[in-house]
Amino acid sequence: MKVLVTGAAGFIGFHVAKRLCSDGHEVIGLDNLNDYYSVELKQARLAQLAQCHNFRFQRLDVADKAALTDVFAQNAFGYVIHLAAQAGVRYSIDNPDLYAQSNLVGFLNVLEACRAHRPAHLVYASSSSVYGLSERLPYATTDPVDQPVSFYAATKRANELMAHAYSHLYGIPTTGLRFFTVYGPWGRPDMAPFKFTDAILNGRAIDVYNDGAMSRDFTYIDDIVEGLVRLLPLPPTDEAGVPNKVYNIGFGGPVRLLQFIECIEEALGMRAIKQFLPLQSGDVIDTWADTRELEERVGFRPQVPVPVGVQSFVDWYRHYYRV
Repeated sequence: MKVLVTGAAGFIGFHVAKRLCSDGHEVIGLDNLNDYYSVELKQARLAQLAQCHNFRFQRLDVADKAALTDVFAQNAFGYVIHLAAQAGVRYSIDNPDLYAQSNLVGFLNVLEACRAHRPAHLVYASSSSVYGLSERLPYATTDPVDQPVSFYAATKRANELMAHAYSHLYGIPTTGLRFFTVYGPWGRPDMAPFKFTDAILNGRAIDVYNDGAMSRDFTYIDDIVEGLVRLLPLPPTDEAGVPNKVYNIGFGGPVRLLQFIECIEEALGMRAIKQFLPLQSGDVIDTWADTRELEERVGFRPQVPVPVGVQSFVDWYRHYYRV
């Protein structure tokens, strides 16, 4: 099967593309290699993928409709996995135009290409950020999600609504995955595990927001990939006959931020210098995924506990940066 993976140089996209290649699929990877974080890290991920004989990369921005249309016209994709997006909750506060272009215009272009070329299933990245400041835990996909607290979250909710409209109008099978705090080897430098590890190793203080009174449903990358790959050949149909669905994909249990930091300290054999700060604009205090729906659908539940996942990340970090 030929599969398109957008955002293939990104953290999740890299791992998904690598898994699909190992499963024998022909994978076309797209990425614009923007400089939101280290381009060198993105290129290093692509160097890993280049070792797969069934992977081909094309540098392309999904917001470039003509270029994306050409890719679809030249390939008969059985599946499309759309992971390309401008990431980061806090960055969206100062740079909303980037999010509108990548997350809204880019996603519209993907939907239009799928309308024209009809893959069997479009799976795309949403986010736990859509739940906003909901105090109902764990988060369920039946909960209201109409009060986002960041523009990033607003774009991800917009993606879900756009996908539903295209599924309803044109019968395109679409599934959105609300990712919950994904971490692991080759992770993003703007995410807490990377920032904390880097700071601790270099003797700098780590910023602990809301005085540490936060929790996250930390989900190891291999569990994310397993759930996504199992879902790929299972296009949805909702009760109204529209081939559209949204799932939570997370570990299924929250971990206190201070406990997570302790896991990093243990993996490093070093203590963190903590700088306690107020809650930042756009942040939520707790996340916790109700994952039962996806687990029933694909027959899999996440396996990797946080201490094991953190150790794996720290081992990769030390090897990659030779520290």
